Amino acid sequence: MRRGPMRAGAFPSRLRSTRLTSQLGVALGVAFAVCFLTGLLSHLVQDPPGWFRWPARPVGLYRFTQGLHVATGLATVPLLGVKLWSAYPHLFAWPPVRSVAHALERASVGVLVAAALFQVVGGVLNVSRWYAPMPFFFTAGHYWVAWLAVGALLVHVGVHLPTVRGALARTAAGTPPDRLSRRGLLGGVAAAAGLITLTTVGQTVRPLSGLAVLAPRRPDVGPQGLPVNKTADNAGVRARALDPSYRLAVVGPAGRADLDLAALHAFAQHTADLPIACVEGWSATGRWTGVRLRDLVALVGGDPDRAEVLVESLEAAGRYRASTVAPAHARDPLTLIALRLDGEPLHPDHGYPARLIAPNRPGVLQTKWVARITVREPR
Repeated sequence: MRRGPMRAGAFPSRLRSTRLTSQLGVALGVAFAVCFLTGLLSHLVQDPPGWFRWPARPVGLYRFTQGLHVATGLATVPLLGVKLWSAYPHLFAWPPVRSVAHALERASVGVLVAAALFQVVGGVLNVSRWYAPMPFFFTAGHYWVAWLAVGALLVHVGVHLPTVRGALARTAAGTPPDRLSRRGLLGGVAAAAGLITLTTVGQTVRPLSGLAVLAPRRPDVGPQGLPVNKTADNAGVRARALDPSYRLAVVGPAGRADLDLAALHAFAQHTADLPIACVEGWSATGRWTGVRLRDLVALVGGDPDRAEVLVESLEAAGRYRASTVAPAHARDPLTLIALRLDGEPLHPDHGYPARLIAPNRPGVLQTKWVARITVREPR
């Protein structure tokens, strides 16, 4: 049975070593930890439990954390590939199973490898907005498999920690002469991760946008100089958005107000420089002008400092056709029902006739083509 990869000497490369595998594992573990924590934060912001409170300031906090999440995830591509290369000969060790504990440890490794590949490959597909290979809702799958990956990673670390500590504590004495080649391999992996980061992070770090040749989004390309993910045609709202009879319904404790564009423009207009920070990792800042949401809350008898606001789109269906604005954002003077972008009426793809724009929120929660605002008073 000891044929093929199970035969003695099947993996002769001297580049592989316990120390190399340990070094790659530490780097990959740090990257996965950053991805997990920033991804968990993004999930809590989008689907907040009752105990979670997300602030409106600083304005660019979510932009930073989600940009870090995607940039770190992309940097793990070469790390994961070389880590698997360095460790996969152990999959063919003989005998395959030595005990029940060994069998369970090997099973946990299988779970870890499968979950890690799912997360990295799925993340790259999501950044590219190519969902055809994924017959499930990406966000939910990515979230739950992240917990599976972290659990398997903790088991893996617990089992191999003594080996890793011993391997990392070794000095250069007694190492084979191709030691420098191993350092070169690590340097090559670091260079590959750095190159991927440098050529993609410009989709959110504007000064590096000229280098973002591998990024699926450019922060200055799109209608009115800003990217969009979903157009008015994709959402099926173009005709309704351009209908001259458009009215924004604002409903609250004191009743209802139906406001046309002229009425909205009659309110005090305010301008704010705020980013669209997308979950795919790109972000871009625009200069938005419109009505403060807190002014519309007060119009229908709501308390701007305590109210929770439901904002609904003209879009008939979709996971993000509506969003809830928590009190911290609803009362913030930078939260607008925007009517203009960079001094011009909104392009239909940016939400004409009116859209929500608020500080420190994911782009999927910045509802476009706003049709109805409902003010909810706390009990």
